[in-house]
Amino acid sequence: MEWYWAFILLLGTVCTAMFLGLPVALAFFAANVLGTFLFINGDIGLVFMPAEFHNAIKFTLAPIPLFLLMGEILLQTGVAFKAIGAIDRMIARVPGRLSVVSIVGGTIFSSLSGSTIANTAILGSVLLPDMVKRGYQPSISMGPIMAVGGIAMLIPPSALAVLLASLAEQSVALLLIAGIVPGILMAALFFAYVVGRCMINPELAPAYTPDTSALDRPVTVSLNLAGRTRASWTYAGRHRHAVNRVLPFLLYILPLMIIFVVVVGSIFFKIAAPTEAAALGCLAALAACYFFRLFRRTVTVTGIEGADFDWRAIAKSLMETAKINVMILFIIAGSLVFSQALSNSGATDGLLRAVTAMELTPLAVVIIMMAVLLFLGAFMDQVSMLLLTLPFFLLGAQSLQAVFDIDVIWLMVLMLITMEISLLTPPFGLLLYVMKGVAPFSVTLGQVVMSAMPFILIELAVLVLLIAAPEVATWLPGYLR
Repeated sequence: MEWYWAFILLLGTVCTAMFLGLPVALAFFAANVLGTFLFINGDIGLVFMPAEFHNAIKFTLAPIPLFLLMGEILLQTGVAFKAIGAIDRMIARVPGRLSVVSIVGGTIFSSLSGSTIANTAILGSVLLPDMVKRGYQPSISMGPIMAVGGIAMLIPPSALAVLLASLAEQSVALLLIAGIVPGILMAALFFAYVVGRCMINPELAPAYTPDTSALDRPVTVSLNLAGRTRASWTYAGRHRHAVNRVLPFLLYILPLMIIFVVVVGSIFFKIAAPTEAAALGCLAALAACYFFRLFRRTVTVTGIEGADFDWRAIAKSLMETAKINVMILFIIAGSLVFSQALSNSGATDGLLRAVTAMELTPLAVVIIMMAVLLFLGAFMDQVSMLLLTLPFFLLGAQSLQAVFDIDVIWLMVLMLITMEISLLTPPFGLLLYVMKGVAPFSVTLGQVVMSAMPFILIELAVLVLLIAAPEVATWLPGYLR
């Protein structure tokens, strides 16, 4: 069988199965059974296929469930919601204030959770109702929430970055560190766009006077032990307004930022490997949540509520993490066996020979790769498009990255940004539907899509910048090489 017929047969089987509504894992399994039987020794290949599934699951994938668990702990215990409230109190009068709060809060939460869906759902459920109440236009209320939700794919801890580096057999640590600068740059551009557009057209986000009654009252801190107030301190000076703004930041944001420092710092300074850093991050998340519980029981601060924390929330976090992780592992196992079937059929080598014969430059190859990902992102989820293209882009010595001698860390950062853009591209951008789910019933899907368009353009601009100046993504991980 010619390589192009094998390519069409295997890829068509996966796409057809997903189009018919089969889960991604089952779609890959269907193609695997067909490909293994046809191209890997018939029924003998089918006998050994379970062993291939087992070999596909590697220890380098261990950070994925641990990063997911970090985010679930903060979500299920309610700590994430308290942190957003603290940020809301910190930010004073600024054009598009609530949109700015969503960008700052989403960026901080992205550094604590590897889930784009959780990031968008939390920000949407907490901030969007207030935006609608204040008369914010959909273009300036929903867009920033969806855009900053996708940053969780870049800023560590990122479960998708771990998956990409692990499957490509590249350094997880380098890719996690490489995503920091592009992620922060993207958040800064979102911030500048929102503020600039609201300054030009204030009607997009009508100005309002925030309720400062809670900020004007005296600050009272009480120490409670054994059911009694053992000590109490009250401050009623003229700076109590500033104190009431800063206290929630100190109590809710700084303890959470320790998690980011533990994870990224241990990787950057080579204290721990990514798996160990992820485990330390889970312990730091538990410690932060327990601190909030202890704070609630022993200290009372006027106007600041403690976060709920109990072991039932931790048990639910473990259960939700297990559900997501099992799905991811099934997809990974199926996709890697699919890659072997493609390789044995000759499809991978045949496509690479065809591309090489075109005598393209490495830059042209990278642009084509990003265009393919952008096209696929409009029709399928990020994991599926990643696993479909990985055999050709990154896996093995005979891949586009290897043939054209492209910096693999830089290329993987570009892939992450492209997949982040696909989260917002219609018709199947995942975050579009997450936002539609938390938005008021009066908001149409068309309004959600239009609100995302300016931020898609910003993300495309960052992608072009990284293609033109690879150093933006590579200089920071250069300290780890």
